[in-house]
Amino acid sequence: MRHWTAGITTLLTVITALTAWTTAPAPRLTADVNRDGLLTHADDPAKSTWTDARGAIFLPNLDDDEHRCTVDPADLDAPGRAVDDKLAACNDAADDRINGARDLADLAPLTIDAQRNLSDHATGTVTISPADKGRVFANGRPVSTLTATDLQRGVRLQLEGRDIVRNPKQWDGQITVTVSVTDRGRTGTDAVRMRVAPLMLQNDLQRAQTVLAGRPAKGQGWWGGTPPYQDGVPGEWRQFAKTLRQATKVQFVKGTPKGWKDMWLQDTFEPASASMPAVGGPHTMRILIRSGTVWEVPGADTPRPAGRLLYRDLRGPDIGVVQELGDKASPGLDDLLNMGGNLEALPPYDGFPHGRIVYGSGERHPDPGFITMVTSQGYQPPVVIDTSWLMVGHADETTHVVRANNARGWTLAVADPRLAAHLLRDVQRQGGGGQRLFADTNSTHKPTVDELLSTGLRDNEAAAKHIDDQLKVLLKATGLREDELVRLPVFFTKVPGYGLLKAMTPGLVNGLSITDRQFAAPDPHGPRLHGRDVFRQATERALARNGVRVHWVEDFFWAHLGGGEVHCATNALRDTSGATPWWSGNAGSGTSTR
Repeated sequence: MRHWTAGITTLLTVITALTAWTTAPAPRLTADVNRDGLLTHADDPAKSTWTDARGAIFLPNLDDDEHRCTVDPADLDAPGRAVDDKLAACNDAADDRINGARDLADLAPLTIDAQRNLSDHATGTVTISPADKGRVFANGRPVSTLTATDLQRGVRLQLEGRDIVRNPKQWDGQITVTVSVTDRGRTGTDAVRMRVAPLMLQNDLQRAQTVLAGRPAKGQGWWGGTPPYQDGVPGEWRQFAKTLRQATKVQFVKGTPKGWKDMWLQDTFEPASASMPAVGGPHTMRILIRSGTVWEVPGADTPRPAGRLLYRDLRGPDIGVVQELGDKASPGLDDLLNMGGNLEALPPYDGFPHGRIVYGSGERHPDPGFITMVTSQGYQPPVVIDTSWLMVGHADETTHVVRANNARGWTLAVADPRLAAHLLRDVQRQGGGGQRLFADTNSTHKPTVDELLSTGLRDNEAAAKHIDDQLKVLLKATGLREDELVRLPVFFTKVPGYGLLKAMTPGLVNGLSITDRQFAAPDPHGPRLHGRDVFRQATERALARNGVRVHWVEDFFWAHLGGGEVHCATNALRDTSGATPWWSGNAGSGTSTR
């Protein structure tokens, strides 16, 4: 009986050996396909395809976890775009190493199971397609080939993303990671389909964690000196800084060695984030989208130099910067639409669990490459409004998201030229026709109520009709009702020589949401009735009905006379931790609404 049992055992051993020699290796590659942060057998089904509901995710590893990317001070003011290309090329994905423990957390994990039945002559390869969109590490080093020992023991891999989606026609953000094992003349393969995390714009209901504003360079007395002021702007820095500090904690950023005085922080970049599933919750990297502004400079069109400060001052651990810059400046005034102030975001609402991008276009339009990058991420379908009738042409000049006591929790604050005219007439009816706007400022232009009303208000009404057209698009896109809107008084006038319109009184919607209940608005310096500024009073009452408190910021000389307001002159990095992960819920359609 013992001899019979021993014979059976020997026979099984021979059969097993013959099977190993005659069947192809069967590698098992695992990624976080079910998005729970773990690598288990639950990740096996349908891993070779990627859908909104299922599929592994990786980050574009564009931050600088060890602060190795330095910026030469001489580069900050250099003409041309060579400097900009160099700055963008330095990030954690640009080298072939894992840049410390923080960088390791930015990489997506994969595993290759141990195959103990392989011979000592087995070999393996790990490939990515497209090859330039990712890099695979094992034991802290880039890997493309695997030894028999690696395969017999099993391998833990880390995938590094090297770029974002810029144009879906060129790359849709998906890659295939394939492991191939060859042994005894036979080859087996396994593959996982993965997608790079899209850039998701933040929205103004999210709490501002860091507020940024530009500080003037030392020696620039006209930025922060004492009265009297000339017609040139910006000016009255101290008043702006003091009132902004009273509204919120603010981090002031400095200029370049030559005293670069670009104080339009909102227009320099638009904050976004990229995230992937991880144990304990999403792992998120903040990505700053540099504005696509390219200035006409004789001999060498130059990307807006202030954008280079993003690489010096803000890029670092878990903060990356991306740019998509045209080879030359956009024609005429079109370049104004390439700025961050022309990129806004609606919060989530029914059918759009991640909200939507809003940007302005029309007869003037943003650079195609820049706006394609921003709007092709796939999960915040754009709404396009016509802003080309405005001198600056930004979406933030006429609307701003604010909280609301409605089912969705938010609505739009809207610049209302007709309300501004109504308030002026009311002041006039009550004997205040001689009241001056901007009376408590150093402005050389202080029109009376009677003077403004005597103009016929043609330009102001033209602005109102343009805003009506914007609202038709926005109300249709969002499902908001007109009676849910928060209307704030802003008086518009035509810019001489251009035929375009601008806010003559400070644009009250162009403020900074600190939280969903705290709003830093530009002081309107409107006419007074019974001792009170009627524009201020109307704004405070309208926002108070939605549970929002107004903090007044003095920006008349610092921003308003230069064509912007508090929102334009600041930026905010917001807390996005409470947002629905982009891989949860239904994806947006990717189509735009006009």
